[in-house]
Amino acid sequence: MDPIVLQSVGEVADAVTNTWILTVTFLIFFMHAGFAMLEAGQVRSKNVANQLTKNLLTWSVGVVLFFLVGAGLSYVAAGGSFADGAPFMNTGGEFSQYIGWLYGAVFAMTAATIVSGAVAGRARLRAYVGYTFLLAAVIYPVVIAMTWTGASVSGSGLVKDLTGTAFKDFAGGTIVHAMGGIAGLTAAWVLGPRMDKYDSDGSVNVIPGHSMTFAVLGTLMLAFGWYGFNVGTVAAPVGGGGALGQTAMTTTLAMAMGAVGAGAVSLLKNSKVDTLYVANGLLAGLVGITAIPDTTTWWGALAVGLLAGAQLPIVFEFVEKRLKIDDVCAVFPVHGSAGVLGTLAFPFVAADLGPSVADAFIAQVVGVAFIAAWTITATALIWGVFKAVGQARVDSDHERDGLDISEHGVETYPEFGDPNVATDGGVETHDLRADGGTGSGIEMVTAIIRPDRLSEVKQALAEAEAPSLTVTNVSGRGSQPSKTGQWRGEEYVVDLHQKVKIECVVADTPTEDVVDAIRDAANTGEPGDGKIFVMPIEDAVQIRTGERGMGAV
Repeated sequence: MDPIVLQSVGEVADAVTNTWILTVTFLIFFMHAGFAMLEAGQVRSKNVANQLTKNLLTWSVGVVLFFLVGAGLSYVAAGGSFADGAPFMNTGGEFSQYIGWLYGAVFAMTAATIVSGAVAGRARLRAYVGYTFLLAAVIYPVVIAMTWTGASVSGSGLVKDLTGTAFKDFAGGTIVHAMGGIAGLTAAWVLGPRMDKYDSDGSVNVIPGHSMTFAVLGTLMLAFGWYGFNVGTVAAPVGGGGALGQTAMTTTLAMAMGAVGAGAVSLLKNSKVDTLYVANGLLAGLVGITAIPDTTTWWGALAVGLLAGAQLPIVFEFVEKRLKIDDVCAVFPVHGSAGVLGTLAFPFVAADLGPSVADAFIAQVVGVAFIAAWTITATALIWGVFKAVGQARVDSDHERDGLDISEHGVETYPEFGDPNVATDGGVETHDLRADGGTGSGIEMVTAIIRPDRLSEVKQALAEAEAPSLTVTNVSGRGSQPSKTGQWRGEEYVVDLHQKVKIECVVADTPTEDVVDAIRDAANTGEPGDGKIFVMPIEDAVQIRTGERGMGAV
């Protein structure tokens, strides 16, 4: 194959631009892995597979619809022609149009996937996919028609036509993130809270997610991809100049201060620095600066990040306790209110504003108001229709069992999710045998012990030549005092402690030997070591042979 020869400086510039756009596009796409981990960590283990599936289908369904409908519709809504915006109608071999479409698609799908975190744990998969279909095809395209596409088609955009001043949203602080956060809050409101989230008196029950590790890992993956979001937007055309470095600087400072702000408010509210608030605050700082990273001063980036993080615990508590909306992954305070805050802060932190502060602020308010009004109206209508026909959320039995089983027929943790399965790292050192001795009776020794003592107890029973045993994971309460946990700044009481129940039927092995073996191996000297119970067994039957009594044991 003959090598490609670039004929001019312009062709070189185009090649560099296209390569850059594709590179940052792939970086933004990687954020879907971050969203998947972040959301999976904040839901219960019985809903993890459902959350991961929603993230997969958000991209798969949404990107196709944005290709076939959404991109072209954004041009129609802005006053252009469908053919100019629809990439599948490109027959002239202009590959840059395909690149531009893909670059727009990763922004669109970011807005779409935000919604899944708000409706986690109760939304039907078909309803969520149906909403994603309409968001990618209609809702988001209309938003960008008011702003980004509208400016490219009409030369000004809707807000400038109305106010005389352009709406400033450089990389999607409101157009993408606040739009997704507002949509998520609206959908969560229509759906209603998860079962057991609120008591009859309106008090809140804390429902912790299953993995802080996943949540923090997802946060850092998103932060990495965010450089594609903000810094990548600077050099979409060649010639980013000093704005490239400034955007990287403001993005980083706001990110850091978001974590600091959320952690500080958490400390003031609860006397503890909540890990999840710090992680969510880091993302809120990024969202806050996304609309204005190319024009903000260094001190402005610090201020916006700090405020975006600080508002997070306050807004989340307001949404949860006052509005009674169950926003599972805090998508509104992370993406919605933080995005709006940063967008409205533009006139006050810009290094070189141009218009007056008043004119710029009015334009920002109008832009936010239009986007919010359209998003709330469209989202409430769509989810309201799903709810009216009984397709918005799963039924109560399925919600109780978990969406992994009811919606997908799978368990995310099949080896560990069953409450009747106990595992340990013990090593068997003795051959086990049936206990069909010649004693006068059969007894059941039942012990409730700490899970971390299971291995030692198994080994002790083997050394005592005890018969085989049954082990079950259980939870309960006795003399061991309750403990408190914390999830996103809210404390909850745990008075049902995780234990392991060991059942051992003995015949000729001395019962006291079995009891002593369990007690010696399970004893730590602390409250909560457990109990041992000894009960007579009237009869026993071996299933295979039908033999009864001592011989069956």
